[in-house]
Amino acid sequence: MPDELGFSPERLARIDRFLNDKYVATGKLPGTLTMFARHGDIAHLGMTGHADVERGTAIAEDTIFRIYSMTKPITSVALMMLVEEAKIALEDPVHRYIPEWKNLAVFAAGTQRMGFQTTPVKRPMQVVDLLRHTAGLTYGFQLRTNVDEAYRREKIGEIEKAGTLPDMIAALAKIPLEFSPGDSWNYSVATDVCGWLVEVVSGQKFEDFLSDRLFKPLGMVDTGFHVRDGQGHRLASCYQPNRAGTMDLQDDCQGSSYLAPPGFISGGGGLVSTAGDYMKFAQMLLNGGTADGHRYIGRKTLDLMTANHLPGNSSIAAMSKSLFSEAAYDGIGFGLGFATTMNAAATLMPGSEGDAFWGGAASTFFWVDPAEDLVGLFMTQLIPSSTYPVRREVRTMVYAALDD
Repeated sequence: MPDELGFSPERLARIDRFLNDKYVATGKLPGTLTMFARHGDIAHLGMTGHADVERGTAIAEDTIFRIYSMTKPITSVALMMLVEEAKIALEDPVHRYIPEWKNLAVFAAGTQRMGFQTTPVKRPMQVVDLLRHTAGLTYGFQLRTNVDEAYRREKIGEIEKAGTLPDMIAALAKIPLEFSPGDSWNYSVATDVCGWLVEVVSGQKFEDFLSDRLFKPLGMVDTGFHVRDGQGHRLASCYQPNRAGTMDLQDDCQGSSYLAPPGFISGGGGLVSTAGDYMKFAQMLLNGGTADGHRYIGRKTLDLMTANHLPGNSSIAAMSKSLFSEAAYDGIGFGLGFATTMNAAATLMPGSEGDAFWGGAASTFFWVDPAEDLVGLFMTQLIPSSTYPVRREVRTMVYAALDD
């Protein structure tokens, strides 16, 4: 019961009413699923609206969602497992594992078509730069520079993945960095590169490593880079906002590319999952790296991952070159695969310093709060995630429901 876990049942119940009245009934979101756990038990599971509006399929507990960048924390944990085994180190230069990147330089002028002018990096890119998004890489959807324009030309990091992961690594060797590693924070394809490092260092296909080391032992049976055979009816459709203030179909569940194995295995945004599956992963993080008596990653390794790793203990707001990210900037730092709250007051919403969180392009979101022994999970399917402040609203209402 919610009250036994320190929640007000009445205040928790109003979250789904709010989501339905403001977003679902008005046609802004197709449907929502909320799941909150405290002290290791589920305190609340709420569902509103549809997984597939066109066919009237209601959201269910086992609905499969595109989690996009909520893939990043999983990939980051996988890479840190190899750091724990001393097979790779955070300070290692990335070109040790990707030799063709040894001569990467920084953009100064020019275009891909006419030729780039570059300047040397101040220091080589390190593995830690990939995990904390200070590598100098970018996403094409940033729409800021001639570098991200080159990403779009090469279809690097797009939602509808093109080519293969080795193709992306080879293409990036020919495109300059946005900035010298460590100088700025820029949301990027860096976590896709982390997935490639897992494959290179482990000698195992990245998707097999995740399956063997995380998904199978955690019981995440519906998490993978495509929907399992026979489970396509559980995949939600994805939507996008329109000028009328409602939404249009973006990816039909019955014709989605996620129904078949992809060519590009994206550690930055390729997974589908269910709320129950992702809760198992998030609860393992909250438990200090253990679940059901099995240790997946060390407690001190997680402490390292959830600490702020931005140079000089800076914030995302101070270091960011991004025009888009999954994090609210003010008061927020970035660790090794997660954002983390440095100054709760600066975020202008209730919460706890030292939490870990991230979201996905289709407006999904999770957070882990050790101070409150709390995991929060919000699922829907609307691209882009910046369309509405719904994740901030849900998080605010969850903390308002604490009653102990």
